[in-house]
Amino acid sequence: MTAVSHITTHVLDAVQGLPAPGIAVVLSALRDGEWMLLAEGVTDADGRAKQLGPEALPAGTYRLHFDTGGYFARTGTPTFYPEVVLTFVVDDEQRHYHVPLLLSPFAYSTYRGS
Repeated sequence: MTAVSHITTHVLDAVQGLPAPGIAVVLSALRDGEWMLLAEGVTDADGRAKQLGPEALPAGTYRLHFDTGGYFARTGTPTFYPEVVLTFVVDDEQRHYHVPLLLSPFAYSTYRGS
């Protein structure tokens, strides 16, 4: 069994009430004022990206970039948000960070998951 990444995500299409599969997700880290690509993934059939980067990351600032425009284009849904970028801080190197995205064509929200 492959280990789960230090940072994972889950995307729920809030209009459909279903997981949002096939969304490209990019994990980056802020290093010396520059964003450095760490990993790329795609949400699975359950809307999850569990293999997104290493098992452990140092404390720091990170971001997840979601290609929501591609998802909505595939579903034939007009959207106001062609992308969503979530920036967050990892302050506990031992703790798993789950960063979910609740998505609709004209709104989104997130929270620190468990």
